[in-house]
Amino acid sequence: MAPPAVDPRSGYCAATRSFRSKRADVPLPADRDLDVVTFLASRRHAGTVALVDAATGRRVTFAELWRAVAGAATALAAPPLSLRKGQAALVLSPNSVHFPVAALAAMSLGAVLTTANPLNTPAEIAKQVADARPVLAFTTRDLLPKLPAGLRVVLLEPERLPSDPDAVVATIGEISATTPDAARRRERVTQDDPATLLYSSGTTGPSKGVVATHRSLISMVQIIMTRFRLEGSDRTEAFLCTVPMFHVYGLVAFATGLLGCGATIVVLSKYELPEMLRAINEYGVTYLPLVPPILVAMVAHPKPLPLGQLRKVLSGGAPLSKELIEGFREKYPQVEILQGYGLTESTAIGASTDSAEESRRYGTAGLLSPNTEAKIVDPDTGEALPVNRTGELWIRGPYVMKGYFRNTEATQSTLTPDGWLKTGDLCYIDEDGYLFVVDRLKELIKYKGYQVPPAELEALLLTHPEIADVAVIPFPDREVGQFPMAYVVRKKGSNLSGRDVMEFVAKQVAPYKKVRKVAFVTEIPKNASGKILRKDLIKLATSKL
Repeated sequence: MAPPAVDPRSGYCAATRSFRSKRADVPLPADRDLDVVTFLASRRHAGTVALVDAATGRRVTFAELWRAVAGAATALAAPPLSLRKGQAALVLSPNSVHFPVAALAAMSLGAVLTTANPLNTPAEIAKQVADARPVLAFTTRDLLPKLPAGLRVVLLEPERLPSDPDAVVATIGEISATTPDAARRRERVTQDDPATLLYSSGTTGPSKGVVATHRSLISMVQIIMTRFRLEGSDRTEAFLCTVPMFHVYGLVAFATGLLGCGATIVVLSKYELPEMLRAINEYGVTYLPLVPPILVAMVAHPKPLPLGQLRKVLSGGAPLSKELIEGFREKYPQVEILQGYGLTESTAIGASTDSAEESRRYGTAGLLSPNTEAKIVDPDTGEALPVNRTGELWIRGPYVMKGYFRNTEATQSTLTPDGWLKTGDLCYIDEDGYLFVVDRLKELIKYKGYQVPPAELEALLLTHPEIADVAVIPFPDREVGQFPMAYVVRKKGSNLSGRDVMEFVAKQVAPYKKVRKVAFVTEIPKNASGKILRKDLIKLATSKL
């Protein structure tokens, strides 16, 4: 039987009512007994320097990196750490050259890597630890106080200090210097085993753990290498890592993917514009991944900034406006802008623009990634829609998550039995196969690329003794994208002020989750089933702009 006909222009197949990626499939390894670390380490390339610490200039070669990973894995597998396949290991750290070593060593043993944002409060971190149940944590000396008691710690520092608490069992410096033991008994790790457990704010409600397998990571590594056409190239590209490695994009690209193709990763521990520019010029950076607020700052600068050998800027997190793309082109004609769309649940990229020409389709998230199928589904009728019709985007590909950790209900409502991931994004695909993201069904607030679930802030605000009801919405802002705004119904007799509300939240959450605007109302609009009508509140808030 001949396969159903696919329209070569849009990728749409009328018989299956789905879209196929117009990009060529990337080859995926057939060997079932393969973990992402072995896969990465086996790639042949011409690169010599793997990692550069932007602050100190310290360089780590590929030979040193893989030796450190092998040594660290040997030490982690042996007593007193005895890390085993299937156990979780937490990394709580800003970007550093130690982060990939810890991540790769843990995953090579079949342990499951979970990461936390260093900006999170101790209570937020404790909640994640209670859910993921890691047996050890990799963290920095500064962040030790944020970890709950009872966790064994490997410090991401060169050596121990006499003042370190008893919880510190080793440092990354010590374990990386361990002689790799080729004879140690290795547990069999397959492509179907879980590799990472990353917490996303999920499509609705509080944060959920997303389980990705070694297969998910291996396929995303292949997609990333193909996207940047890095395989078989004799020039070494240098990527500046401005995005957090604890985030899916940072972890997949910088702590894993790009290390397989010989690119040099220049690691910035935190983003500041002057430091970013110094690193670009000093280390010959050619690729700059960033979130839209950094791009806004670069365009807003009175004079063009010195960008050295920079050739490509990769933006993710939110679609860029036509004004922003044109403003950037005008100021930096020598640099191409590429965009990407993805979710934690899709292990990073689901669609992207891979050339300046593709990025000229203003507002697009790009063409579907290789090995990807998509459906646009009417959220009300469940009907799959053709070209240029808006509905919820469903995607299917080898990189889609295994499911939510210990949450069957959430998994079943997000993943269909035949492997489709419901993204919660309202999208359409045009006649040329370009994906456009119209709105979020899932109502997440995106602050500087960080995700803030309104439900989490609402639950917190309802614990205030003077608040009767509340709704939190995204408020548009040029600099940060969106920030949380609260509509509050005061209890009878209360004189609560907007400042009181903001301070109450600020004391209890990470800085990116703060409520930055408050309005008082007599009631919160809700539908028949009691769901908050956020759309109405967003209209009300933005009608005054």
